[in-house]
Amino acid sequence: MGAFITETIIKVLVVVLVFSFLGGFATYLERKVLGFFQRRLGPSYVGPFGLLQFGADAIKLFTKEDILPSGANKIIFGLAPVVALVSAMTSMVAIPFFPNFEIFGYKVTPIISDINVGLLFFVSVGAVGIYAPLLAGLSSGSKYSLIGAARACIQVLSFEVVSALSILPPIMLVGSLSLVAMNDYQNESVLNWLIFKQPLAFIIFLIASYAELNRTPFDLLEHEAEIVAGYCTEYSGLKWGMFFIAEYAHMFAFSFVISLIFLGGFNPIGFIPGGIAIILKVCFFIFLFMWVRGTLPHIRPDQLMNMCWKVLMPIALVNVLVTGIVLL
Repeated sequence: MGAFITETIIKVLVVVLVFSFLGGFATYLERKVLGFFQRRLGPSYVGPFGLLQFGADAIKLFTKEDILPSGANKIIFGLAPVVALVSAMTSMVAIPFFPNFEIFGYKVTPIISDINVGLLFFVSVGAVGIYAPLLAGLSSGSKYSLIGAARACIQVLSFEVVSALSILPPIMLVGSLSLVAMNDYQNESVLNWLIFKQPLAFIIFLIASYAELNRTPFDLLEHEAEIVAGYCTEYSGLKWGMFFIAEYAHMFAFSFVISLIFLGGFNPIGFIPGGIAIILKVCFFIFLFMWVRGTLPHIRPDQLMNMCWKVLMPIALVNVLVTGIVLL
């Protein structure tokens, strides 16, 4: 029992530290990728190739003055970024990141808790993150923050429905909500990947993930061209940084989940070991997130809602119906 508790604590610390680092480092990668697309250098002065730029940014965030607006609710204003970060990190509890491996003869299972409703846990706990922009907008005492919070409720709640509907067909095929079971279902060959059996579900879930993560072209929660910085308008310093670490950490979590559900997870591909295979898949989706941001323009709120309720929702429902008929 003691060994299990110790192992779990170590896993939690590793996940928090690794994804906090990756969340910060992803800001450097994104600036480099966007710089490449836009024919500019991106970070280049701090360290070789600008590699230490995210470290300099972290120092700036830790030492920058933490401003509290005079009209803000102090407790809720400080709680909002904590909710964002805790939601993003907690959603990773049921994600199997890699295949099992051994360290000095001790078998390590790279998942904090292998619960049989892992996918439901990921979706539901991730959805709790909506309280972060909501609380931030309501507590800031700013109309810009309030507008951003209102958009957050509309956008995230709408796409949560579409996201849940899109993963129903894969769940029906696998017969389990466990992400480990999802991975094991696709272990025979590449042709057994669920992306080939459920391409519509994959596309809808991917689009919904962009909207839930507030990624361009769906970044209406923080649309700097219209409402300054949305719900983050009144934030500065470390609190502001926590929102963005949470966003990038959640982006890595979604990349792992999409890989596990639709692209064979950590099953080996030919001569490529499973651990390296899932890293390559996650890197592809992270690059895709950045590629889309550098390519597509913003869309209007009405266009986003029309796409959600009039396009994606009917397609997701039809996909569930067709899958059910085929299985019966």
